[in-house]
Amino acid sequence: MANYERRVGTVSRGIRCPIIREGDDLASIVSDSVLEAAKYEGFEIRDRDVISVTESIVARAQGNYASVDDIAADVKQKLGGETVGVIFPILSRNRFAICLRGIAKGAKKVVLMLSYPSDEVGNELVDLYDVDKAGVNPYSDVLSLERYRELFGSVKHEFTGVDYVEYYGELIRECGAEVEIIFANQAKAILDYTDCIITCDIHTRERTKRILKEAGAKIVCGLDDILTAPVNGSGCNEKYGLLGSNKSTEDKIKLFPRECQDLVLDIQKKILDATGKHVEVMVYGDGAFKDPKGKIWELADPVVSPAFTDGLIGTPNELKLKYLADNDFKDLSGEELKNAISESIRAKQDNLVGNMASQGTTPRQLTDLIGSLCDLTSGSGDKGTPVVLVQGYFDNYTN
Repeated sequence: MANYERRVGTVSRGIRCPIIREGDDLASIVSDSVLEAAKYEGFEIRDRDVISVTESIVARAQGNYASVDDIAADVKQKLGGETVGVIFPILSRNRFAICLRGIAKGAKKVVLMLSYPSDEVGNELVDLYDVDKAGVNPYSDVLSLERYRELFGSVKHEFTGVDYVEYYGELIRECGAEVEIIFANQAKAILDYTDCIITCDIHTRERTKRILKEAGAKIVCGLDDILTAPVNGSGCNEKYGLLGSNKSTEDKIKLFPRECQDLVLDIQKKILDATGKHVEVMVYGDGAFKDPKGKIWELADPVVSPAFTDGLIGTPNELKLKYLADNDFKDLSGEELKNAISESIRAKQDNLVGNMASQGTTPRQLTDLIGSLCDLTSGSGDKGTPVVLVQGYFDNYTN
């Protein structure tokens, strides 16, 4: 067979699947869908291809759901059912509103403490320019609802058109709880109102819990401590609790998938048996990237990938081609330059940390990078491609 050069690098394909229901054999559905796509679209499965499965269909197949009343029962049992401080939630109807309803139904009063000018993942409560203009120091100043309204009025989210201060306040009242809303960025500020607290931040939660406990809080839970076990037969997540949950209906949430390492291994084996190719497999949720206009950092899940095969452990180990071209081989061109760069890639060390020729390459976890690519490929709307096949990700200039 004649030698040939591949002219395409990484390719990301959304794979159409049937609508997944509780109890479905997800490993078979995913494997069959990928194999059928390859057959009908005329491409081959190759070694080190990556099959990525969105967390939502994994949780759906597991039947991992919980109701507002399930959340309320757990909150009441763990925090006492009186006044509960709810601090640092993100501003999201999909991600947090149902959780807040459950919390409110499990308490007599909620003291809601919102971070400002934005939440943890970048949803803006008020423009930072307006905060500066008002002479407010967000690092130290605690604002009452009255003071917030006096300074900033009613501010609606740029993308959703929702005044989240009003929306969350009304939601709590509708659930039968009294509500007080304050604005602060220091976790300890809540202790002037209550010593029973649910901290709702995602990626900074361990620090927040530590600060509150050291400051004398009586009970401190994170969202990751609520629904860590079934309540009245509900779903749960032993590791992440309510973190990573999404709205399912007005009274129900879909939790982050439970243990699913067996699923990725099963898909890997099914593809190996069917094709003889060793693929990698992962489950992915939100990507980890920031929108420069809306300032929203996508990652509202506790991790990008809760389960993946061993070949996806680690970070990229790449050389920067333009660095080599502009420095080491600046006097070469054409075929000579190509051969020199190819030889550098073949001879590269297993660990390029600190090597000048690798500067500017992305030192992030493979699962975070590939998961972000897959999240952008599948989208969150009506594309109908909850499985993504990534090919050529581990290729380099020499392949």
